[in-house]
Amino acid sequence: MSEKIGKYRDSLKIIEIHYVGILTEIAGYGLWSVGRYPPPDSNILDEVTMKPAFKPGSALFSSGPTKKFTGWTVSHLADVSNGRSHRAAAPKAKLQNAIERMSAMLQLPADYRMGIVPGSDTGAVEMAMWSVLGARGVDVLAWESFGKTWVADATKQLQLTDMRIFEADWGHLPDLSQTDKDRDILFTWNGTTSGVKVPNADWIADDRTGLTIADATSSCFAMDMDWSKIDIATFSWQKSLGGEAAHGVIILSPRAVERLESYTPPWPLPKIFQLTKGGKLIEGIFKGETINTPSLLCVEDLLAALDWADELGGLPALIARSEENLQVVADWVEHTPWVSFLAKDPATISNTSICLSITDPQVQTLDASAQSIFAKKMVKLLADEEVAFDIGAYRTAPAGLRLWGGPTVDSDDIAALLPWLDWAFEEVAAETKF
Repeated sequence: MSEKIGKYRDSLKIIEIHYVGILTEIAGYGLWSVGRYPPPDSNILDEVTMKPAFKPGSALFSSGPTKKFTGWTVSHLADVSNGRSHRAAAPKAKLQNAIERMSAMLQLPADYRMGIVPGSDTGAVEMAMWSVLGARGVDVLAWESFGKTWVADATKQLQLTDMRIFEADWGHLPDLSQTDKDRDILFTWNGTTSGVKVPNADWIADDRTGLTIADATSSCFAMDMDWSKIDIATFSWQKSLGGEAAHGVIILSPRAVERLESYTPPWPLPKIFQLTKGGKLIEGIFKGETINTPSLLCVEDLLAALDWADELGGLPALIARSEENLQVVADWVEHTPWVSFLAKDPATISNTSICLSITDPQVQTLDASAQSIFAKKMVKLLADEEVAFDIGAYRTAPAGLRLWGGPTVDSDDIAALLPWLDWAFEEVAAETKF
């Protein structure tokens, strides 16, 4: 993908040469004061920062809700069942169709179940925690904001006593080998706020007796996932499918169903968390009979995204698009001295939530507050130019930038954005007192 970045850098070089020529002419007429004219061997961009010649076709790089697929219009919602009950035959059929199509696209095993649940991914994760934890000890892994939220839930809300917490600093994974196959394991497959993912599922035992619970909201539809290693997974289609917010999805393996039907938690379960009745799984949830009222408009939007994904070639094509986006950024990072990935191990760099640190030596001399201000100024400049919206680091993450690289984002737009990041950095650096 380096040729994409090269195209935009070439355009910037043309502008640079043209600008040097203009300044040389001005200098010839004595309009430059002595000492101000840049030395012959200098780069004029060290003196004057030029805006890149091209803007991305879309400035939408938010990590959720994310950009819709290119070509989306409101006409994709024309067949929505407005004003209908979600329990009526036609709307319910659409809900079931969405479940079946998502299951097929994710290549779930035939005996796994999928259901649409309230509360986005957060609701789905907490539904799983409240429903199955406490039956045995649990290992909770945390290396970013949402993992730390699940730690807080387990300690302060559920008040679990047999719990081990494995944490890591920003940019790192904890030692996954410390987990115990005879305990439940709760983790995020991809840290949306840190850009650090698990590289694979090899660390999860095939002969485990505990359940694995994966918050997979920013990995489903964008990363290879070994379903044989996952007992419960959750996601929201507002991430990699560019859908609307508020709806969550929960995936259950047969072992998870067995736990649900054999274990009664010691705490109350709100109605929106209840997956069983009379000791049996409520099968209707996994056939389009949602626990509470869904938005049929959002479901119609989801179906349009699935149509788009099918036309591309399904899951392999979605993964390839996201990996291409990461590669474009990686090629640029390799040749850009002021920036690095927040993830320290290349094998763990997320291809969806691409988190960047400003590692320029002068910026690093600033305290944490000043570094945050520096990054926020860059984000504002880019938004003001309508080049990139919502690319600041997550509010509890270290100062930096976060680009969404999921499948609905076009790699050409990523490539067009990168020279603007250089421009914004130079602009803010020029006005910063180090």
